[in-house]
Amino acid sequence: MIIKDKLIVVLDLDDTLYNEIDFLKSAYKTISNLLSKHTDLSSERIFQDMMQFYSDGENAFQSIITSTQVKGITIKDLLLLYRQHSPDISLSVDNKEALQYLKAHTHKIGLVTDGRSVQQRSKIVALELEDYFDDIIISEEFGSEKPNPNNFKYYNDKYGQGQYIYVGDNVKKDFIAPNALGWHSVCLLDNGKNIHTQHINLTAAQTPKYKIKTLIELKQILNQIIK
Repeated sequence: MIIKDKLIVVLDLDDTLYNEIDFLKSAYKTISNLLSKHTDLSSERIFQDMMQFYSDGENAFQSIITSTQVKGITIKDLLLLYRQHSPDISLSVDNKEALQYLKAHTHKIGLVTDGRSVQQRSKIVALELEDYFDDIIISEEFGSEKPNPNNFKYYNDKYGQGQYIYVGDNVKKDFIAPNALGWHSVCLLDNGKNIHTQHINLTAAQTPKYKIKTLIELKQILNQIIK
């Protein structure tokens, strides 16, 4: 049986609770709608071109401005729109079920995410995550980003002794601090849509203790940890 008051679960946001590529597509669609009003091209054509530029590893903002020959709109304008648009993203049924389970069977749930405040907060609102989390750490607001241990020590300092679990996806930086702090690190494996590759040679410090394919599998891991 799980003992709630011993479990503090902290999750990453991008490519853990939703696929970050969905945010990118949402932003590109917003940008395409804007550019189509200033050119003879349809928003659908502009969107497809932007996605192709992205897939080719190009600067999609620069490339779309060049290809459309739009006047009076800069890369800075598009970047601002990317960051500040209201994203059309949603939480999957399975991930919502996983969060509901964690809310009912753990002591506290936290979020640690890197990024700009406005952009990350807009994702949190669109995904309707506010009611699930007791604490939200966003790097721009907090003053440091992963793998800085302070972003995780915040939870140790606030909640004291317990079993701490961190769930993320970016093997390059997500698990260094949790591992160093003695947390249980859990990697959500790439479903084929992740922005950051997981195919890199890992040091011991970067290696997660557990690997899962879906967040629902956290149920089994919590039971293992408490035993």
